[in-house]
Amino acid sequence: MATIAEIADYFQISKAHLVKAANNLANHGYIETLRGKGGGIRLARPANSIGIGELVRITEPHTDLVECFDMRANQCRITRGCALKGMLYESRQAFMAVLDKYTLAEAAGGGGGTAMAFFSGGGKPVEENSEES
Repeated sequence: MATIAEIADYFQISKAHLVKAANNLANHGYIETLRGKGGGIRLARPANSIGIGELVRITEPHTDLVECFDMRANQCRITRGCALKGMLYESRQAFMAVLDKYTLAEAAGGGGGTAMAFFSGGGKPVEENSEES
């Protein structure tokens, strides 16, 4: 387990933002949280079973590239005759399809690495050996 403070300090990121992200991930079952002494957060599932595409969809639900993707808020005057909308929609689908090919383990360097040491329940990360085998 690693605490929010440990992770924020190590990666030099906002603790407040990390709390929000952790709550979102916990609410969706990606991480487990434990309060109190010895508490913290860790992955709820193996990293190789968590898709990057699914994480992006959960953490970034509003991926509208242009205003006309949101029909309720669309104010664009050329929406009806615009072919660009279809192209951009197709490109977003292709982008997500690529992310769907990969897992969190792969994004963390094959399942190891500093980030995975934190989130897999290993506590403080061990610096990786920079020498090549």
